[in-house]
Amino acid sequence: MILGLAVFIGGHLFTTRRAARADLIAKIGENAYKGVYSLVAFLGLALIVYGFAQYRATGWIEVWSPPSWTRHLASLLVLLAIICLVAAYSPGHIKRVLKHPMLVGVKLWALAHLITNGDLGSIILFGSLLGWAVIDRISLKRRTDPGAPLIPVGGWPRDAIAIVGGLVLYLVLGLWFHPYVIGVPAFGR
Repeated sequence: MILGLAVFIGGHLFTTRRAARADLIAKIGENAYKGVYSLVAFLGLALIVYGFAQYRATGWIEVWSPPSWTRHLASLLVLLAIICLVAAYSPGHIKRVLKHPMLVGVKLWALAHLITNGDLGSIILFGSLLGWAVIDRISLKRRTDPGAPLIPVGGWPRDAIAIVGGLVLYLVLGLWFHPYVIGVPAFGR
């Protein structure tokens, strides 16, 4: 899991090094860069999932016992996180206000999991991803290059898509993915 975090976050942090990123793109081309970047991200994610599954199956280390009410707060935070994630791809007023809704979503998602999970593996996993999202947001504020091309920001209809799409994705993840893939029910006991 830790190797996966290093690969995933390291690849993402490389993009904050704008001069080094530009040099690499100049050497190998933009499409090759995107391919390598995607491969590194996927490899890191696969290692994180595999490592966390192994940790949960063989070496659970309890650090603290979260109060039961944190599950309810975490459910609300995850719902907001997923709406933010969808808003990144359906840019409306939510994107205009948040500027980087995907990073806001990652931060909310990680925070939600930190307050409801008191084991060492969760603290390392979600704490690392929260830290990366904070660092990435700070780097975005300090960039001097334009970054990706601007996506036109729409109005309330795009926000409605983000909210409805986020709610649907939240239910799919909570009712199917979390209990059957992660092995932990997101809702109820």
